[in-house]
Amino acid sequence: MPDTHRSAFIAVVGRPSAGKSTLVNRICGQKVAIVSPVPQTTRNTVRGIKTGDGYQLVFLDTPGLHDSEKAMNRRLRDLALRALQDADLVLYVVDTTRAPGPEEESIVDKVAPFSGKTLVAVNKTDARDSDAPRARAFLDERMPGARAFELSAETGDGVDALVAALAEAAPPGPEYYPPEYYTDQEPVFRIAEVIREKIFLHTRNEVPHAVFVEYTAHHTLDDGTLIYEGDLVVERDTQKGILIGAGGSMIRLIREEAERDLEDIFGYPVRLSIKVRVQPDWKKDDKLLKRLIQ
Repeated sequence: MPDTHRSAFIAVVGRPSAGKSTLVNRICGQKVAIVSPVPQTTRNTVRGIKTGDGYQLVFLDTPGLHDSEKAMNRRLRDLALRALQDADLVLYVVDTTRAPGPEEESIVDKVAPFSGKTLVAVNKTDARDSDAPRARAFLDERMPGARAFELSAETGDGVDALVAALAEAAPPGPEYYPPEYYTDQEPVFRIAEVIREKIFLHTRNEVPHAVFVEYTAHHTLDDGTLIYEGDLVVERDTQKGILIGAGGSMIRLIREEAERDLEDIFGYPVRLSIKVRVQPDWKKDDKLLKRLIQ
């Protein structure tokens, strides 16, 4: 590895639904993190890897920074704050379709101590209700001198300039992963995340946030098909009924859409054997949350 090679672990932070996961997926060229319009979709720090000529960037897509004293939200917030402290660089994603407000101000207060290693993605500039000048004015006031890049994670406009700036800002370092890697996630984790994505897309109200996917087993058939077995765990019987749907229609829809996406991701068939069970108040179980959120 030449001495000029650069590498960095980059904490990606911002408000829930600011487009962090979409941006990481765009940069890495593959579906690394699940995406939905529902806030707080991301529960773990997800690694996406971008390797270029003379550099490797490892993106830590964190849960959205959200002030709440609920046990689960506290763990999500602590995970994001820990990533801020440990990362070589910080990528702060700002949503130009929403006025800054108290939530954005709270996030800036958390990011500001790391301003020397922070770049800002001024995102969603393609949206009809985007207001990039408003976002710029906010940054000028709260983070003067911040290196900001207007872009659209959805279309890719402006993303190359951001990647070039991140590569330039990265410190000298080795290639941590083989160049063909775009994530270091285990297959069973990725499968569970895609299942969760479909739950977020097709259910409403409290249901998406009340579900976790618990892997139980997997095996491979002679034809190369991967069979994944797991439980969709909810807090209440009413949520179980919604997730199953009339005549099993909802869980069938979730399973079929997830299987299609997973075959695209892995390049071989994946079949899901999933059932729904109730574990009351699991979001208040600190031991369980510690295992799920890391």
